[in-house]
Amino acid sequence: MPVLARLIEAAGIPTVTVTMMPALATALLAPRIVGVEFPFGHPFGMPGDRAMQRRVLETALTVLAGAAAFGTRVDVDIEWPLPRAVAYKSWQPKEASPIVAMMLASMKGDAGS
Repeated sequence: MPVLARLIEAAGIPTVTVTMMPALATALLAPRIVGVEFPFGHPFGMPGDRAMQRRVLETALTVLAGAAAFGTRVDVDIEWPLPRAVAYKSWQPKEASPIVAMMLASMKGDAGS
């Protein structure tokens, strides 16, 4: 996403990247960054939590409108309300996809050798 943001910026359109990996976005030279410590797949917050989503969105818009320096990073200080392990499991499918099942099976095979 940071590389795409730089290309869009080069076309004259300002961008802001909302990411769970702000250090990587910084390393990849994203123009403006909003860091969140949320589970992957939920950059704007918990499903149905409009207040959380609005806060992330307002932060992103503020950074987009007011960041003077390229590479500006602002981290949102919202803590995910569930333990990380619970949060990750809550959006995982009950059954592994075929590729994940194959990878898990091969790992079990390696453990026995």
